Amino acid sequence: MITLAVILGGVVWLVMHAYLVDWDAVKVAGAVVAGVALVLLVVARLQLGGSFAVKAKAKKLVTTGLYSRIRNPIYVFGAMLLVGMSVVLGNWVLLGLVVVLMPLQAYRARKEEAVLAAAFGEEYVRYKAGTWF
Repeated sequence: MITLAVILGGVVWLVMHAYLVDWDAVKVAGAVVAGVALVLLVVARLQLGGSFAVKAKAKKLVTTGLYSRIRNPIYVFGAMLLVGMSVVLGNWVLLGLVVVLMPLQAYRARKEEAVLAAAFGEEYVRYKAGTWF
């Protein structure tokens, strides 16, 4: 829940300062991407529930909701949120952060996959075959 509180706190701060943005079509598109990504990120985190852990653990194999199509929706929508925010704010440092985070998230996803494959075996292999990232 701490991660959700931090994300929502940042969004509230951004919304309160939206009047400072010189809005144009590109920034509106960035805001739409960020907004959709935020909603999907929160949904993914809620769907993960008690299976969320900072360090990879095999509590339960979540295969429903967003996880029925994407194995790591928190990583995907977190990156989309940062891309949208970088467009809105015209802050390319955030975009650089995405470039740095993507390989780190891919590395972390591989570690999580190894833990889940060891714990759930063939069930995880079947799940992985029907999902993206």
